[in-house]
Amino acid sequence: MSNEINTYFSQVANEYPASGIRKMFEIAAQYDPKEIVNLTVGEPNFDTPQNVKDAAKKAIDDGFTHYNPNAGMPALREAVAESYAHYNCGYQADNVIITVGALEALTLGLLTIVNPGDEVLVPDPCFPNYLGQIMITKAKPVTVPVYEENDYKIQAEDIEKAITPKTRAIILNSPSNPLGSILEEEDVRAIARVVEKYNLYVFSDEVYDKIIYDGHKHFSMAQIPELTDQVMVMNSFSKAYAMTGWRIGYLLADSALTKRMAQIQEGMVSCVSTFTQVAAIEALKGPQTEVQQMIADYTRRREILIDGLNAIPGFSVKKSPGSFYAFANIKAFGKTSQAFAEDLVREAKVITVPGSAFGSMGEGYMRFVFANSDENLKEALQRIDAYVKKNY
Repeated sequence: MSNEINTYFSQVANEYPASGIRKMFEIAAQYDPKEIVNLTVGEPNFDTPQNVKDAAKKAIDDGFTHYNPNAGMPALREAVAESYAHYNCGYQADNVIITVGALEALTLGLLTIVNPGDEVLVPDPCFPNYLGQIMITKAKPVTVPVYEENDYKIQAEDIEKAITPKTRAIILNSPSNPLGSILEEEDVRAIARVVEKYNLYVFSDEVYDKIIYDGHKHFSMAQIPELTDQVMVMNSFSKAYAMTGWRIGYLLADSALTKRMAQIQEGMVSCVSTFTQVAAIEALKGPQTEVQQMIADYTRRREILIDGLNAIPGFSVKKSPGSFYAFANIKAFGKTSQAFAEDLVREAKVITVPGSAFGSMGEGYMRFVFANSDENLKEALQRIDAYVKKNY
């Protein structure tokens, strides 16, 4: 193959945003993994519940190894719709499409409703893969600043300021990665008034909806009847059921949208693996005791990490009402978040993610993951405390 061919890449390949999380992995790879305490990985540190694993094994033995409908197995689509019944959204099986994780759900949704040049609003800071997914569709991401003084909750007035005639949709994420914040019902309703005024679509990323603390309640914009048809709810089995490697998620939306998404899915992945879908049915309908235990453990670990960081001079951390992330203010140290993160790896052997990896508004912050063992969290805190005492 000629050098010309070897060096030709598409605009998407050339401009796809590099992952700041991946950069920290590359830096940490220079050290012995046994020496590193890793607080970067946004996944449960638990195994998938045994009943779900057993269901997958049995499904393979029972022959669930063939193609299934592009939109997913009817039984799973029905189970997903039923799982949202307590939100009173009126979802039926035809409102559901089963996807390869929530990321593919977003990709399918974007491909269904945006055209090149359309604008999609995203919070800043946000899960960085949103930006790449928008770019793949040739739409334009437009960031909306999120401020610590608002408890890391995106504000309706800031959303309205960012809207132009090209704005097609907005992505909301509650509970939030990386912020750990939750949009309460009054927050969602305020944003909904802006959405209705400008006739926007909403991608509601709800993958952490079961990981909520202190009596807070999850409220989805899809619960507002006037807007249900404009909201696309994205969710997955990854976080609540410790199934990140299974790569299975779903999207709930107006049936006219899910029908078009299924057509696109046929040409992308055909369908999600069949035995995985059988296991997902068991996740939804089977015992929830292991999920409840995970959340109890996260609650305890949240206290360990956030209280521990706040006890170290220079850190200021709000208690996260949802997800398993703590977004720590480190501005008192006078360093960029990237420099501070690299120092922690080199000197404390603790790997975290700089807030700048999630957007410009993340500068001066660090994301810590408390989906880790009590022992690792305590060890990381001891190392960070020693680093701060030595250098500041």
